[in-house]
Amino acid sequence: MSRRHAAEKRQILPDPKFGDLVLNKFMNNLMLDGKKSAAEKIVYGALDIVEEKGQAIATDDTTEDEETGSAAAAGSKGLKVFHKALIKVRPQLEVRSRRVGGATYQVPVEVRSDRASALAMRWIIGAARKRSENTMVERLAGELLDAANDRGSAVKKRDDTHKMAEANKAFAHYRW
Repeated sequence: MSRRHAAEKRQILPDPKFGDLVLNKFMNNLMLDGKKSAAEKIVYGALDIVEEKGQAIATDDTTEDEETGSAAAAGSKGLKVFHKALIKVRPQLEVRSRRVGGATYQVPVEVRSDRASALAMRWIIGAARKRSENTMVERLAGELLDAANDRGSAVKKRDDTHKMAEANKAFAHYRW
């Protein structure tokens, strides 16, 4: 990693169907071997399934945040559930290793918003890949619905991260 300057952020375009930047980032994370059209089919198929099954989820105005703007409000119900799931999975705290005098401590630190979103996307995709449904469309739809309802593997991963940070709060004075 270069110490001279931080890498420039690449400009990404919004997704073609909903015009949502966060959804396009999610597709890019899901994509394997550069197969963007396959990732689009998976995500859009999952959002359609979520829209059919997700009638029980009460979507409220908390789905809008500073990154998504009004895209979630103007989009479909599936897109609202997607944004709600991402917000629920985002971690607030994580632990980072800090070496002090020969000992390595796990120091709890707050997570930046862009890293929290990236972790949430990664955790949802990883949890969906480990599910037992037949197709990736069904797995992703199930994980999104579970995350929006505060259950599922991605939410468990967030809770484990918060528990680890809470357990190591005695080392918070080593924060830099």
